[in-house]
Amino acid sequence: MIDALFGSGLSRPLEGVWKQVVERVNGLPNERVSIDLPSGMFADQHTSGPCIHANRSFSFETPKLAYFFKENQHCLGNWSYGSIGLHQGYCATAETPFAYFTADDAAHLARVRGRFDHKGTFGHALLIAGSYGKMGAAVLAARGALRAGVGLLTVHAPRCGNIVLQTTVPEAMYSPDQRGKFWTSLPDLSIYKAIGIGCGIGKEALTAAALKTLLERHDQAMVLDADALNLLSEHPEWWRLIPRNSILTPHVREFERLFGASENDFSRNALLRQKAQEHGVFIVLKGAYTAVAGPDGACSYNSTGNPGMGTGGSGDVLTGILTALLAQGYAPSDAARLGVFLHGLAGDLGAAQFSEPGLRAGDIPLYLGKAWAKVLG
Repeated sequence: MIDALFGSGLSRPLEGVWKQVVERVNGLPNERVSIDLPSGMFADQHTSGPCIHANRSFSFETPKLAYFFKENQHCLGNWSYGSIGLHQGYCATAETPFAYFTADDAAHLARVRGRFDHKGTFGHALLIAGSYGKMGAAVLAARGALRAGVGLLTVHAPRCGNIVLQTTVPEAMYSPDQRGKFWTSLPDLSIYKAIGIGCGIGKEALTAAALKTLLERHDQAMVLDADALNLLSEHPEWWRLIPRNSILTPHVREFERLFGASENDFSRNALLRQKAQEHGVFIVLKGAYTAVAGPDGACSYNSTGNPGMGTGGSGDVLTGILTALLAQGYAPSDAARLGVFLHGLAGDLGAAQFSEPGLRAGDIPLYLGKAWAKVLG
C-alpha cells in the first residue's frame, strides 16, 4: 500500500475522517510504504496526532529532521532518500542549521599524509582515564586514539594501571598518578596538543578536585566524557572553566544529568543546540544518528553506526578517536564530525564480521584502519 495522503506540508494533527482512514490503514495486513513522510507525521516538530505506521519511508531529496529521532521510528520503518529532480542550486543555497554527515563529507575532511610527515606531525595526546576496576576504559580509549592516527600518546592513570597499560597498549606511554586506585594529580600539560578526560575515572572527591584544577589550568579545547561529565553535572559552576570549542560526548542519560529531561526528541534537540551555543562547545549526543551541535547553532547527524555499538566501552573508544584528531590539528568541529563518522563506520565493519549482537567495544579499534581506508579512498 502506497501512502501519499499528506506530505511535509501538514499543518495540524489529523482528525475526523482522516484520522479514521489512518487508523483503518494501520489495521490492514499490507506492507505500507510512505512517500516523503508517513501521513500525519510532522517534519520538524513533535507529532501528537495519529499517523501511518509505515514499513518503509522514502524522503524527497534529503532526509527530514523527523527521521533522526527515536520517537518516530515505529512510524517510519526503514527509510531512504533520493533526488526527484529538484533544482540542486536551490538545495545548495537553502539555509538550515541541520545537516546529514555522509561519506562524501568525511572524505572532504580527512587529510592525506605527506611523505615526510612523522610522529611529531601528528601530535602528542594525553588521556586521563581509568581507576581501580575500570582500567579497561583507559585501554579502549588508548586503542581508539592510536588507531585514529595520533603521533604520540600518553595515558595518565592511577598506579594500579601500570602493568595493564604497559602490556595491553605498548605503543602508549604511561604517566603514573600519585595515588594507586584513582586519579588525583596532573602531569606537565605543556607538552600535549590535546587532552581527553573522563573514561572510567570515577567520582572520588580528590578526582573531582583534580578535574577542577585541570579546567583552571588548561585553556585549549579538550574532550570530556563519562565521569568528567557526571562530575560537571554535580558542579555546574565549573561550566565557566570549560575551554571554548571543547568537545563533550554525553549519551542521553548523561545529557539529562547535565541539562535536565526533555518532553520529546525535538525539545531535546533544541536544548542540545541551545546549550552548545550558550557554553561555546561542541556537544556530541551519542545514539542512533549521533548528533553533533556546535557554538554556531549548527547540528549534524551521523550516517554510520549500528545497534551493536550499544555496549559498554564503545564511548571510551570514541573519546580516544576525538582526542587523537584534535592532537593531529583537526579543528574541533571537523574532529567531532569526522571522529563520530569513523567510529560508526568501524562499528559497521566490525558488525559485518561479528554480527551486531556479537560486536564488542574492543572490536571497534580493530576496524578503524579499514574505516580510514574507505574514507581516504
